Amino acid sequence: MSGDEIKMGNILNRSYVILGVKVLLALITYHLSLITSLAQDAPEYRMEVGGGIGTMAYQGDLNGSLTKNMQFTGGLVAKHKLNPRMAWAFGLNYGQLKGSSKSVKTWYPDEASEQMNAQPGELLSFSTRVIDLDARYEYNFWPFGTGREYLGAKPLTPFFALGAGLTFAKPKDGDTAVGFQFPIGVGVKYKLADRLNLAAEWMMHFTGTDGLDGLKDPYGIESNGLFKNTDSYSVLRLTLTYDIWEKCKTCMNDRD
Repeated sequence: MSGDEIKMGNILNRSYVILGVKVLLALITYHLSLITSLAQDAPEYRMEVGGGIGTMAYQGDLNGSLTKNMQFTGGLVAKHKLNPRMAWAFGLNYGQLKGSSKSVKTWYPDEASEQMNAQPGELLSFSTRVIDLDARYEYNFWPFGTGREYLGAKPLTPFFALGAGLTFAKPKDGDTAVGFQFPIGVGVKYKLADRLNLAAEWMMHFTGTDGLDGLKDPYGIESNGLFKNTDSYSVLRLTLTYDIWEKCKTCMNDRD
């Protein structure tokens, strides 16, 4: 083979390589434009509405465990999605708290027995119905979505939540107690479908009242604020929500 033929062959090989690279780049560009188009065309939603069920447990003068006497709770939830990472969640929940002095190794003054209508030294117990209202800020560690409504969104993400609210408690043998509450907790969200969202969460609700169990300052130590001798409760639950209120596709910012 002559030198000219070898030179011509090298030129043809380079041409084929250049052509192949151009075709590959064109395919990549087309694929990315297709993904972007899908992300822009897919609807985005402002809100989620739904409900949840789970268990709640009391922590206070008659119980120091997070897992004892867990009771059923259920409620409604609505979320306003600020963006794929942040949302405001509003909840209305109903449940029951129970506890007794059976598993608490401590001594109670006679005043505590009088508050619970029991004899001195008798086992103390209570049952309280609870209505819980709260507003929480939720932060997703990863952008949450289907991946089409928001480029790069994930169908699974852990999240952190904190907020404020009110707790209304009616002990079976006591006066109604109303207290400010501070919920804080963590959870995991999963996108079941384009408009269905499943979340598992654990929240600790610190309250500003010592009356959830019908016992008010049984040791003579005045309760104060959210953490000094006040009652609290934890909630472990699953929620299922549905996306509503489609965003305007012609809007130029995420607030619309």
